[in-house]
Amino acid sequence: MPGRYSLLWRLSAVLCLSAVLVVWLSWHLTTQVGERALRLGTEAKTTLSGYAAEAEQAWRGGDDAMRQWLSSLQAREPGDAMLVDQHGVSLTSVPLTEQQRAGLRFQRELNYRMSLRSVEMPYIGIPFPEAPEAGRLVMQLPPRFFPGRVIPFWRALLMGVLPALLALLLGVLVYRQLMRPLRALEAQVLRFRDDPQARVAPELAARRDEFGQVAESFNLMAERVAGVLGAQRQLLHDMSHELRTPLSRLSVALDGQLSEDALRERVARELALMSALVDDTLELAWHDMVQPVSATEPVTLGPMWDLVVENVAFEAGWPVSRFPNRLPEDARVRAHVNDLARTLENLVRNAVRHSPPEGEVSLEGHCEGGMWHLTVADQGPGVAPEALTRIFEPFVRLDTAREQGSGFGLGLSIARRAVVRQGGSLWAENGAPGLRVHLCLPAVT
Repeated sequence: MPGRYSLLWRLSAVLCLSAVLVVWLSWHLTTQVGERALRLGTEAKTTLSGYAAEAEQAWRGGDDAMRQWLSSLQAREPGDAMLVDQHGVSLTSVPLTEQQRAGLRFQRELNYRMSLRSVEMPYIGIPFPEAPEAGRLVMQLPPRFFPGRVIPFWRALLMGVLPALLALLLGVLVYRQLMRPLRALEAQVLRFRDDPQARVAPELAARRDEFGQVAESFNLMAERVAGVLGAQRQLLHDMSHELRTPLSRLSVALDGQLSEDALRERVARELALMSALVDDTLELAWHDMVQPVSATEPVTLGPMWDLVVENVAFEAGWPVSRFPNRLPEDARVRAHVNDLARTLENLVRNAVRHSPPEGEVSLEGHCEGGMWHLTVADQGPGVAPEALTRIFEPFVRLDTAREQGSGFGLGLSIARRAVVRQGGSLWAENGAPGLRVHLCLPAVT
């Protein structure tokens, strides 16, 4: 169903109003033109008034003069003619015929409107100019004076051509109104090919109709594309920077005096480091792409934590007892198994890397509002407050030594993206002591 401010309602209102206006205008103009076109013209009135004056002169000359004049009139004009008094009685000695009596009943004045329904010419009654009380000339209107000949033309013009022209004009106006925002959108789309910062004007995006929705969607899409492009450029820059370090060490090793075994070991170590960098970078880029939400399933947190801790403890040489799990045994979340395992592994490895020699890394949490609020805490020095959000950016490492094996600063970035894809959230805060990384995921009820 179209919304309240949809273009459908505006266009429907315009079409309805224009249809009513066109019908009314056509009817009004047709009526006005018909009123004027069906009345006798000046020439007809002058000629008929002249005949009435001649008839009055003949009346003054007696019966013979009137009959003579009627005969001469019939010779000049086709149709019937008679001279009658105010009561419809013939002024001549010749009585009226039935046709003439019928004509008297429907006679019209000079200023009357003619009718198109009559088959025969109408009878027109014209009083004597100087003695109107004495009588009048009643004659059939000469066909050449009948005013209705132009009516079909005007009807076709007003009922057909005029509505078509008005509809065309309305179409042009509506087209221009619709094309104005479309052209603005088109201009920004074409500009966006060369300028990722191109955006639709705020006044267009603020519209509450379909054009506003399209403009807002374009701006959101442009923001996302610009962000992805910027992230890709930054990713390539950071990755090239990170690759220079192992490549530089390989160059030094090749130019040095290392034995063959030592050289092989160094090359293998640097290749493994670069391979890990490429894998982490590709995974980060994959998370940044538009991907559907990962399929989730109920996951029990206890066994998942034990599996992650076993691997990390073996690599770090820590006893498993230094990874306490303080969650209830029935704690379960809805998540993607592999993404959750990778996230916890990144968080634990990062915590171990920054923990003191005898420190511990713990998992705590509570269920609230249909979400499990988990916390992975270490006992290290923590981070500066201004860096709590920056640590989740790619290639950000707060340790300045950058010693080999300290990682590339991608673990927390990958972890946050994986959690967000599962409908959760991830953030950090300083503890007392250490760093506390908070992880929220939907709970299994």
